[in-house]
Amino acid sequence: MTKRRTYLEANILIAAWNGDAESRGWARAILDGPERQLLTSDFVRLEVLPKPGHDRRTVEIAFMQVILSVAEDIPVTGALVQDALVLAGRHDLSALDALHLAAAAVGAADEVVTFEGPEKPMCRQTEVTVVSLRAVRDQR
Repeated sequence: MTKRRTYLEANILIAAWNGDAESRGWARAILDGPERQLLTSDFVRLEVLPKPGHDRRTVEIAFMQVILSVAEDIPVTGALVQDALVLAGRHDLSALDALHLAAAAVGAADEVVTFEGPEKPMCRQTEVTVVSLRAVRDQR
């Protein structure tokens, strides 16, 4: 069985750790899905590790590191950053959203999973498939 290549946006990890019960359940279902190959990058690490490290929240750091250790790492390269610049200009993306999408594209992700709202530029661009768990949740 071919696994679905899923790039994790940082808010999925954050929700899995300290979201409300419903968000935590949705996020953990993504993280625990045996049909998925998780993808990550240093951009995700920069979003989820420094603050708990500064605040000495060691259990939260351990949680994040376990997930990040099983995810396939997409290396940051100059070409990836150039791709992000193009995406950001084309779709009015924030810097980090553009970097996440470029990393997902380089890693041949089938999808980027996020809690961003469907109205956000990240979810409206068409180069990379983005699944907004907020949109899925709100449709129920």
